[in-house]
Amino acid sequence: MKKQKLGIKILLVVLGASLLLTPFAGCAAEEEGKGTITLAYAEYDTVQIGNQICIFILKHGYGYEGADSIPVGTTSSYLALERGDLDIDMEMWIDSAPELYQEYVVDGPCIDLGTQYSDNWQGWLVPTYMIEGDPERGIEATAPDLESVFDLANYWELFQDPEEPTKGRFHNYAPGSSSTDSNARKLEGYGLLEYFNDYIAGSGAALGASMVAAYEKGEAWLGYWWEPTWQLGLLDMTKLEESPYDKEIFDTTRLCAYPACRVDIICTHDFPDRCPDAAEFFGNYKMPCTRMSELLCYMQDTGADVEGAAMYFLREYESVWRTWVPSDVYDKVKAALEALD
Repeated sequence: MKKQKLGIKILLVVLGASLLLTPFAGCAAEEEGKGTITLAYAEYDTVQIGNQICIFILKHGYGYEGADSIPVGTTSSYLALERGDLDIDMEMWIDSAPELYQEYVVDGPCIDLGTQYSDNWQGWLVPTYMIEGDPERGIEATAPDLESVFDLANYWELFQDPEEPTKGRFHNYAPGSSSTDSNARKLEGYGLLEYFNDYIAGSGAALGASMVAAYEKGEAWLGYWWEPTWQLGLLDMTKLEESPYDKEIFDTTRLCAYPACRVDIICTHDFPDRCPDAAEFFGNYKMPCTRMSELLCYMQDTGADVEGAAMYFLREYESVWRTWVPSDVYDKVKAALEALD
């Protein structure tokens, strides 16, 4: 079987801070300019970069000076959109929680403004040096025949859990995530709970930190991860194979590969009527994983924050974002950028 190497790659997933919402005026016209547009804030950088790009364009190009973001989680974001406490969620991972999409969008009042990107993945990873070795670092291959999740029972001792050495450790995502639940179901369905403990990280940051720390030490690591994220721009990891994605199998047992998750922009039911110009803008917004990977690597390489990455994108990818907006909006945003220089 052919291994899928993930060298210079970068999302995210995954999910949710606590909901901190207060009623807001919405983006209906007010006496002094336009009102607010509220975007969903999440802990991962992909959301924050996208938010900062859009907030800059909304403020300087469209005149929504109150554009801002507030923290939410996946379930609470849908609920906030339904209640009208939130206008936009820029990065809703549809296939990670299809039942919520069905409830709040297909059967509910929320509106899908379009797909931001779908060229991402989720899965289980190990450092490539475990399979191929790394002569430059003096690391020998410890699991040369490890290709798929079905081989893991033969190698569990390599991933020994320091808290329970009689089993290996599988690094799962954070509590409350649909991905965490899916990984738990996979471990059980693949018969791996006999060999591995399901170790749930406290957050996405903690999970990523454990992967990076193990990699820097040349140690074994097995766990769940996704793209786009900056970690995979730095680390050479191999995604373990599963049976090809099958919707019926995944929906019932999870015992196949994760789907490439569609990431859509979801808005509250009356947003297109209240803010038709902004709704059109969000409908045009596209940010594929490859470009987001660049922005995440830029942050890591330069120490820039999410606002800095957003400004980098607006300056370096003018030919991209100008296709999202009318010419008069482009002129205003361009002038605002030049004023910062």
